[in-house]
Amino acid sequence: MPRLAPLLTCLLGLLLLAATPAHSQEMPPWGTGESQGEDLNIYLVTFGPGDDVASWFGHGSLVVEDLRQKQSRLYNYGMFSFDSSMLARYAMGRLEFWVDDASPGATFRFYKSLNRDVRLQELNLTPAQKVELGKLLAVNVLPENRHYLYHHYNDNCVTRLRDAIDKAVGGQLHQAMSGPGRMTLRDHTRRYSDVVPAMGLLLDFLMNDEIDQPVTRWQEAFLPDELERQVAELQVVGADGQKHPLVAKTLNIYTAEGRPVTPAEPPKYGPVLLVLGLLLGGGAAGLGLWFRRSGTRAPRILLGLQNLLVGLVFGIPGLALFIMWLFTDHTVTYRNENLFLANPLTVLAVPLGIQLMRGSPRAIERLRRLWRVLAALGVLGLVLKVLPMFDQDNWRLIALLLPLSMGLEGACTLARGRSPAAAKPAEPITPSLKASGS
Repeated sequence: MPRLAPLLTCLLGLLLLAATPAHSQEMPPWGTGESQGEDLNIYLVTFGPGDDVASWFGHGSLVVEDLRQKQSRLYNYGMFSFDSSMLARYAMGRLEFWVDDASPGATFRFYKSLNRDVRLQELNLTPAQKVELGKLLAVNVLPENRHYLYHHYNDNCVTRLRDAIDKAVGGQLHQAMSGPGRMTLRDHTRRYSDVVPAMGLLLDFLMNDEIDQPVTRWQEAFLPDELERQVAELQVVGADGQKHPLVAKTLNIYTAEGRPVTPAEPPKYGPVLLVLGLLLGGGAAGLGLWFRRSGTRAPRILLGLQNLLVGLVFGIPGLALFIMWLFTDHTVTYRNENLFLANPLTVLAVPLGIQLMRGSPRAIERLRRLWRVLAALGVLGLVLKVLPMFDQDNWRLIALLLPLSMGLEGACTLARGRSPAAAKPAEPITPSLKASGS
């Protein structure tokens, strides 16, 4: 069930484990039936994005407060065990999360210390709905119920809150948010990961067309900000049969200072990547021509270095993507069209680039064959776009990687006319002097 988790939630989970008080073994009064609905307040909490990759998408929780009993607990569905087997489970797409309860005040102070927004929405529920939701959360946190298999888009720490609220209001949230979403899941992922474009591009590379399909507003609520917006807009039918806003009031506990606002739209850097791909591919071809004409060490070493770097930067993600498709449960990596552009073959540019830098006479020809295959695969992936099944939104990667592969193939074709081993220094020109007779 779990797939690729971008936009790397392990870091955030570790931080929360370190900062959140241990789960209370005592059942709260709303779990035992002692609480009266009139005494309960329930809040949806939205935490803004943080600095590390795991926190770029924000976080959310629910708080239950019993005014008469003077008790309150925060329910956090973003917990997991950081142990020796965690990395293996994460790599295989089988990471298990759980819900835990904690002190709201301590949690708010923790997020404030990270300079992350803390916003609360008091839910305008009937007394009976408050009792139902409070009991649901108290039962969920029990050891036998608390664990679930994490999925970044379909089953995460925010979708669990969404589902709980929807159950309390009798499915009204789901019904109201069943219309078309504002954008695809990929677009949402790209706009949140734009804080570090290189990492955003990597996430874009790793995910297939599963996140390019049209989604509903309900599905968009895998993000804390989207759920917050939907809850604020919702009108629910109350006990009197009339519609009322689901949010009674909003509390702003803390506003992050100096943190950039998440863009409303995904970045439009396709033209930039095309220019970059053309520059890198053209630069490679220039090095090949320089080496063909001069036969000197400098262009050979530079061309070998470029092959080495391209093999590392794009070959390793291509190899990882291929492995995730075949051997893991990360289904958003399956049948990924970016494998036409970078795949395990690309890694071969690393040793061949090193051989070229060291002057191997066979490296140029081997690299030429490698990049000819990769360029042909890239062109094939582009041509197949005419078929409906090849609908992945990967034009940005095509713009970057296809010109680069074609440029490297052209560079090696130009350079193969001069073997590195055959390059010899020019003979010094010295005049022939003859002794003149007397």
